[in-house]
Amino acid sequence: MNPEDRRGFVGPFADRSDAGRVLAARLSVLKLKDPVVVGLPRGGVVVAAEVARILGAPLDIVVVRKVAAPWNPELALGAVGEGAVLVRNEDILGMVGVGRAAFQGAAHEAAAQVEARSLRLRGGRPPLKTQGRNVILVDDGIATGATAEAAIRVLKAQGAARVVLAVPVATPDAVALLRGSADEVIVVDAPPELGAVGAWYADFSEVTDDQVLALL
Repeated sequence: MNPEDRRGFVGPFADRSDAGRVLAARLSVLKLKDPVVVGLPRGGVVVAAEVARILGAPLDIVVVRKVAAPWNPELALGAVGEGAVLVRNEDILGMVGVGRAAFQGAAHEAAAQVEARSLRLRGGRPPLKTQGRNVILVDDGIATGATAEAAIRVLKAQGAARVVLAVPVATPDAVALLRGSADEVIVVDAPPELGAVGAWYADFSEVTDDQVLALL
């Protein structure tokens, strides 16, 4: 069976490229006009590259970092993206009572890390323009959804007309969370017990910065 036609496929993927082919088959049904495919580094970029190849769309990355609470790295107070794009999670900020100075300090640190990583992974190449365009955000799997949610917020703050999140596998809780942020969520499998994302791939080899550079 042609892997690009396996729309009913459920189960382990051979590798990230295989997962990208399965996702591309599902995304092709949407018939998005002039989409941009962006991958979350590093593993998501390999999946995104196959999606972009099949859809005939340009490939880019989205580099984001959560602005984490000082006492809990998993609690996202907001997110920072390339170009000093900053989004605030007002509900969380209001609930935990983080002061302006503390938030700005954490955001400044996150922004510096984003710019350094962007420069390293892009090799100096400027990001593609996403303003007013359909953006397909791709990762290789989602456990909590915090990073993907941050990426969605940043892409919308950058002016994306529509953000479609596409992932091979994710937890049901993450899917429910991200449906409230993305305009559409495409997920191949959402098992109740996800375990490690790598368990859903026969080959889940580590992706290097050099591989990301080569794909871009």
